Amino acid sequence: MRGEGEEEAEIDRLPIDLLAHIFSLITSFKDLAQASRACRKWKQGVEESLARRETLSFSGWKMDDECTTRLVHLAYSLKDLDISRSRWGCQITDYGLHQLSMAKCVSNLSSVSLWGLTAITDEGVIQLISRATSLQHLNIGGTFITDASLFAIADSCPHLKTLVLWGCRQVTENGLVVLVNKCCKLESINVWGMRVPMDCFLALLTISPSLRIQPKEMLLNYDRIRMLPVH
Repeated sequence: MRGEGEEEAEIDRLPIDLLAHIFSLITSFKDLAQASRACRKWKQGVEESLARRETLSFSGWKMDDECTTRLVHLAYSLKDLDISRSRWGCQITDYGLHQLSMAKCVSNLSSVSLWGLTAITDEGVIQLISRATSLQHLNIGGTFITDASLFAIADSCPHLKTLVLWGCRQVTENGLVVLVNKCCKLESINVWGMRVPMDCFLALLTISPSLRIQPKEMLLNYDRIRMLPVH
């Protein structure tokens, strides 16, 4: 029968690549944190597993600026980042977005979701977006951003294909027009719940006829109203 010391020696024989693969299968960030504290080799394995990840989703986890930043800075290959607020809530602020903007992976991100992060403002969004120049998909619905963020997106994200602005009521027609004019690859935009006149969306289609404006029922209802006879 092996003693405790021998069991530890067996574990220590596992190569870092195998440890990293095992840790990459763990979805609980709490478990990863505990594993990284087990020993120096396990910490190295956790860090290497994060460096290989192309997707990180904190949706459903109670995260703050410090925890989120620490993990993202280790994810050198990251392409898809989801820090949207869910039932438990990601407590991310402008400070957190500023720290995230300095991560090595930011310039390679193709998808980012900041859905429902009510503690962020234009300041943090602009800081992050100005360095996320490879973005193709962006969700900033349910936030309090203004046209200033849209101007930054228009200037920094030439590859943007989809944008969710669900419930962004501080955004105006001016911001949308600038965005659609500059983001020539934009295919779809979700504008549900925005305080923008319907004529604005028709103007966007004039700029980009192939643009899909979601939800599509908005434009269908507008067409029906225009077709009603005037008495």
